[in-house]
Amino acid sequence: MDYFHVLNRGVDKRDIFLDDKDRARFVHDLFVFNDAEPSMNFLHHGRQGLGPAHPRKMLVDIHVFTLMDNHYHLLLSPRVDNGISLFMQKLNMGYTKYFNERYERVGTLWQSKHKRIVVERNAHFLYIPYYIHINPLDYLFPQWRTGGVRDSRKALAYLAQYRWSSHLDYLGIKNFPSVTAREEIMLILGTPESYQRTIKDIITDPMLADGADYLE
Repeated sequence: MDYFHVLNRGVDKRDIFLDDKDRARFVHDLFVFNDAEPSMNFLHHGRQGLGPAHPRKMLVDIHVFTLMDNHYHLLLSPRVDNGISLFMQKLNMGYTKYFNERYERVGTLWQSKHKRIVVERNAHFLYIPYYIHINPLDYLFPQWRTGGVRDSRKALAYLAQYRWSSHLDYLGIKNFPSVTAREEIMLILGTPESYQRTIKDIITDPMLADGADYLE
């Protein structure tokens, strides 16, 4: 399986998520646009309410994600030929349409089409899911990038209350479980307890935090 780190930023580094409604919409879009069928055909009304109008033909597996104010990080693997390009086109165009309508603006929202980095299967690969999930510490504990967090308990508590990533689902706390395919990555991360211990090690150990620049 090939893995790709995919990210994008707002044009001129502008914020692309202004409140939790925007963030919830983007998470919704991660699910809805991960389908080879047109998104307009996704929902139908039935006795049980809204649901898929057809069996989903997923374009990618979304393994890990994190939303920041002006950018996002995804760890993806394609399920079909050209799956990542197709998914990212639908995702970025769909969210732009929502954002521009909500805020009565026109024009591009994104800095570029998207940035895609193939993830080599080496020792560094083992830490990429952690680095992506730890990214929100930039808001309150930016020293994590040099392994300089002194109060790891507060830092871990902050991550545990940050909803806009797949971190909680990897801790075994249901947040957005239907968005991500976690089985392969869980083999790397281990139990929720060992996953949490490794995060603590990364944010307090300069040697382990060294790879954080990968997220830039």
